[in-house]
Amino acid sequence: MQALLSEYFPILVFLVVAVGLSVAFVALAWLVARQNPDSEKLSAYECGFEPFSDSRHRFDVRFYLVAILFIIFDLEVAFLFPWAVALGEIGAYGYWSMVLFLGVLTVGFIYEWRKGALEWE
Repeated sequence: MQALLSEYFPILVFLVVAVGLSVAFVALAWLVARQNPDSEKLSAYECGFEPFSDSRHRFDVRFYLVAILFIIFDLEVAFLFPWAVALGEIGAYGYWSMVLFLGVLTVGFIYEWRKGALEWE
């Protein structure tokens, strides 16, 4: 048992050094840095208006539908280009497997369309 624990000692030393350095760097940055931000730093970021509610409120389901839509098209592009390059070598099996894949993506797109994710108010 002692031999097994001695093999893990370098990992423990590494973790202690890593945590110690991390805490030291954060504390040093907090002590050395100026702590008086100007009005520009305290203003609303990029959007131009102040936040109007708590950040922990529920999001509209359309945000998630748009994320699903992005994943659908991202997957399609990520798999379509290599498939098109290798189409001559993979034959009919590769062709029909991509048709099946595109069919599944089309079902996801139709789901998005029916849920109204493409319609903005």
